Amino acid sequence: MENNNSQLILLSVEKLENILYPLFNKLNSIEEKLKKEKVKQEDAYYRNTDLKAKFGLSPNTIIKYRESGTIPYTMIGELYLYPKAQFDIILKKNSNWDLFQNKPS
Repeated sequence: MENNNSQLILLSVEKLENILYPLFNKLNSIEEKLKKEKVKQEDAYYRNTDLKAKFGLSPNTIIKYRESGTIPYTMIGELYLYPKAQFDIILKKNSNWDLFQNKPS
């Protein structure tokens, strides 16, 4: 059988704030950490749509580069992820920017 000896306890606003504020602060802290972690994960990889938009690559070119080993990738299910750090290395390696920086005026 259920015990129906429940009592209604009224708390002052101050006591309620003392209970709830630490909880809200902790939840906000957790939420901020999750947002930062999500940003880190999203910033670590390009997706096919990113390669098309940022570098102007066609879907066929992306496939060709993957198959030839020109660009590194990770596959999760049917999703291709391309590490941004590796792309930066490839771009610097294939860049001729240093020729223009050392060019006499």
